[in-house]
Amino acid sequence: MIAVGTGADGSGRAARPTRLGAARPVGARRTGRGCRRGGLESAGVTEAPFLRATRESYQAFADTYVSQGRDVPTSAFDRSLFTAFAEWVREAGRGPVADVGCGPGWVTARLADLGLDAFGIDLTPRMVELARAAHPELRFEVGSMLDLDLPDASLAGLIAYYSIIHIPWERRPDVFAEFHRVLAPGGQLMLVFQVGDERRHFDEHSGIALSLDFYRQRPDEVADLLRAAGFAPRLVAVREPEAGRTHERTQQGYVLAERPAADG
Repeated sequence: MIAVGTGADGSGRAARPTRLGAARPVGARRTGRGCRRGGLESAGVTEAPFLRATRESYQAFADTYVSQGRDVPTSAFDRSLFTAFAEWVREAGRGPVADVGCGPGWVTARLADLGLDAFGIDLTPRMVELARAAHPELRFEVGSMLDLDLPDASLAGLIAYYSIIHIPWERRPDVFAEFHRVLAPGGQLMLVFQVGDERRHFDEHSGIALSLDFYRQRPDEVADLLRAAGFAPRLVAVREPEAGRTHERTQQGYVLAERPAADG
């Protein structure tokens, strides 16, 4: 998923805890290392309410979202970082690259154009349907970034382009631990998000009822959380809103990191 209505007013500031104890995963492991049962809910496991609300909101909004073309990666800076990310993936060794929170597949297609073996994962079935229709040559799956249906150390790269923005701040350690699990040693990670301290809630967009929370991020804080998860940040950057991108009302943040090769 990528942000919708990033410039609208919301609920304002909220406390920002950055540590979390053990949390029950959304899915359940199969017997064997690093494999998971498919689907977002498994027998006896309750889905986190924020995941359900996010999925149902995008399920209702997906077609409008695509027709509006919001957050298509048109920024020259973003495109240059996709190129750098692709080069780093190739330098570390080729392999599959997951676009997590892929929405309708715009970024997945961009990564594929750069020569990566890219596929998309999104929480929302309708988004996955639209991505498959627009990019039939690519693979898209339904899944949650809290519980990826991927083996340990199976990815050469992972990108979350404006998709961690729907994860409560206190759940970020769980997400980053899951990203670390599925990335191979030497694997590359790229995160993009809006900069700030606010939690914003949206009840509607374009006349469609939603229940979406947006969590802005501080790049240095994200980098610190990634270090705690076992990553080595490679680039931490902020850019100003670009002229012509009317939905950008705040700075945009970027953190690129690596699972160190020594992890293997």
